[in-house]
Amino acid sequence: MAEGGKKPHRVSVVVDNESWVLPYARALISWSMAQGNIAKLCRTHDEVEEGAVAFYLGCVKITPPAVLARNQKNLVAHASDLPHGRGFSPWTYAILEGKNRIPLCLIEAAEEVDTGPIIYKEWIDLSGTELVEEIRDLLGRHIVDLCCRYLSEPVPPEGKAQSGEASVYPRRTPKDSRLDPEQTIAAQFDLLRVVDNEHYPAFFDYKGRRYKIRIEPDERDL
Repeated sequence: MAEGGKKPHRVSVVVDNESWVLPYARALISWSMAQGNIAKLCRTHDEVEEGAVAFYLGCVKITPPAVLARNQKNLVAHASDLPHGRGFSPWTYAILEGKNRIPLCLIEAAEEVDTGPIIYKEWIDLSGTELVEEIRDLLGRHIVDLCCRYLSEPVPPEGKAQSGEASVYPRRTPKDSRLDPEQTIAAQFDLLRVVDNEHYPAFFDYKGRRYKIRIEPDERDL
């Protein structure tokens, strides 16, 4: 029996790729099971079981309606001020736009991607110095908190329809990590903040050659 004598929920946590969010998905499962729920990590849509709720975290594939029908609620975490910033890598684009206040929404899954009602929205404040791993950690922990909050509600809230002008971000690729050797580091620091040293490192072309750059914090005193 779940905590407080409540009937346990059957929960699916879906991550359909090798996303950075995987450790946080596992943390959500551990928390959910500690509350007495039945929780499972699903790496494909085929693994989603019938239950109370499925959380889709960091997914890149569209979920078929037949899979959505397996759960009473299907929820998606999306880091933009919806309906602005639907699509891919919204918090990356926000930082590249010079923003350091990142919105995070928990929304209901819908046939059209990122259009579902918003259940929760909160804001994450950055200092402007964090690099990608630090940003991911902040986002990952906030995603888990929102999902845990939903599961803890005696009566989960209904979502509110999105309103306002919509925009969609395109998928980013490794070529988007290109630096301009003629510009300063300061001018390109926001791009350096969001590159991944292993999967899409910063690079620049100069005198007919291509060079990769790694960036990481140095915690020694300045």
